[in-house]
Amino acid sequence: MEIRPAEPADIESAVAMHDRVVPFFAVTATGLRHRLQGGQAPPPGSGTFVAAEGGRVVGWATTGLIAGSVPLDGQLRLVVDPDFRGQGIGTELLELAHGTLKAAGAVSARVFADPASVEWAARWGYRQTREVYYVGMDPRDAPPRPPVPEGLRLSALDRLDPHQVYEADEVAQRTKPGDARIAARPYDEWLAGTWKAPGLRLDLSVAALDGDRVVGFTLGNGDDRLLWSQMTATMPDQRGRGLAKLVKCEALHRAAAADITRMYTANYVGNEPMIAVNRWLGYSILARHAVLICPL
Repeated sequence: MEIRPAEPADIESAVAMHDRVVPFFAVTATGLRHRLQGGQAPPPGSGTFVAAEGGRVVGWATTGLIAGSVPLDGQLRLVVDPDFRGQGIGTELLELAHGTLKAAGAVSARVFADPASVEWAARWGYRQTREVYYVGMDPRDAPPRPPVPEGLRLSALDRLDPHQVYEADEVAQRTKPGDARIAARPYDEWLAGTWKAPGLRLDLSVAALDGDRVVGFTLGNGDDRLLWSQMTATMPDQRGRGLAKLVKCEALHRAAAADITRMYTANYVGNEPMIAVNRWLGYSILARHAVLICPL
């Protein structure tokens, strides 16, 4: 068994393991290639570690800082192939992940974990704060598009000035459900980390506009086979108009037209408005995970 920093040669096997064990994480080769691209130093707090057996990926961990969080919080993902659990792989990967986040100045770590691992994670001080649903669907099964309210228009994000979306996202980040406290994020940082992220499908992400103002939007991140609906938001003064349903349904139809066959997203338990929207769209529950946080 070899446990080490991940390399580009691990990508194909890593994607296959995620597709088999946790397909709802929507891990893509595009995203992993970006994390592991050679010749460039990763941003602070960003780490990727692998457990490999005979060239086969059997464990994978990634870390990152929660952008705009004050105090600085970290997050991680940790997956071990079920056939290789109980051998200490998770422990070694978790220690590497914690070390990376600590070195970057994070004061806590957050992970979404299978409920069966909650007791194991408690050894490191993790405590559960809430639960999250993972849901998925085939975008070709989306319902008919709702009518666009008078005075509004829909647009793909690739036809907008990024400043328009940045202003809306700044509001959304401060008002979304979650455990991290999000402060303002500089535009240049947001542009590099969100708008120019290699997996962001601007052509399949949709905004509702009132004039030039973005009043609702949804972002899709993925590749040519699947998408992760990573963020959907409605401006506080526009809520109750069905804008989340509107932009998400439009995004599903655009994904289907682009031959995407798998769409995933997640919702915190208790976020009933968005859960209801996803249920109407046709999403079905695939897994329920515990949201765990520990001090570093």
